[in-house]
Amino acid sequence: MAVIKEITDLRAPELVPYTDTAELNLLRDGIFVAESPKVIRTALDSRYEPVSLLVEDKYVTCQAADIIDRVGDIPVFHGDSAALTELTGYKLTQGVLAVMKRAPLPDIGDILRNSHRVALLENIMNQTNTGAIFRSAAALGFDAVLLTDGCSDPFFRRSVRVSMGTVFQIPWAYINGDSPDYIRTLRKEGFVTAAMALRSDTVTIDDPRVTGADKLAVVLGTEGEGLLGSTIEECDYTIKIPMSHGVDSLNVAAASAVAFWQLGRH
Repeated sequence: MAVIKEITDLRAPELVPYTDTAELNLLRDGIFVAESPKVIRTALDSRYEPVSLLVEDKYVTCQAADIIDRVGDIPVFHGDSAALTELTGYKLTQGVLAVMKRAPLPDIGDILRNSHRVALLENIMNQTNTGAIFRSAAALGFDAVLLTDGCSDPFFRRSVRVSMGTVFQIPWAYINGDSPDYIRTLRKEGFVTAAMALRSDTVTIDDPRVTGADKLAVVLGTEGEGLLGSTIEECDYTIKIPMSHGVDSLNVAAASAVAFWQLGRH
């Protein structure tokens, strides 16, 4: 049964994860912070283990009540809105945070063997874009997300929040190697690779050589600079979304949703 504790000292050591904005510290400690009842429930459903909860007073007996019932014998810290705002540095919109333990990432070989549609993110650092891409991948028929070493961690707080918890539902892992080695790895596993890039030598996004591929990897690059040239050259195809009204491109998260809708298995 959870241990309900009123916050009396904002500097208490057990509250540090809620105040630590250097998320690499949380990564080092093997934990992450999930925000909002929906996201926390999704993490619990996905078998992530909670360490503690931080709950605004008014949510203890309503929106967070079922979560408190599920988390077992862990501390549940609570306080009023002003105390939580001072503690975290911002006003909580849904009044519930959870510190949770990370789980080992799945084996990338297993992911590639068991997937037919994967998204590969190359050097995408923006946490909002990462979270949005995960949400679209999960919703629109993709089996997994792979990331290069230059990407931000999907379990950073903003990515988790923007993804609405889909980072807990869709398998993901880091793919080793430098460009274009990771494209070669995908090809060895039987994937057709399609780079999303603003190039003249492109095929349409509905080209049957792409849509009809049994195993397809869609490769997405960072906002602004896009994919590395070596990555594009190694991919089987370069695809581009047709634009109107003189618009040259979409934000990478928006572009991913269009691509996943067209190329996913629904």
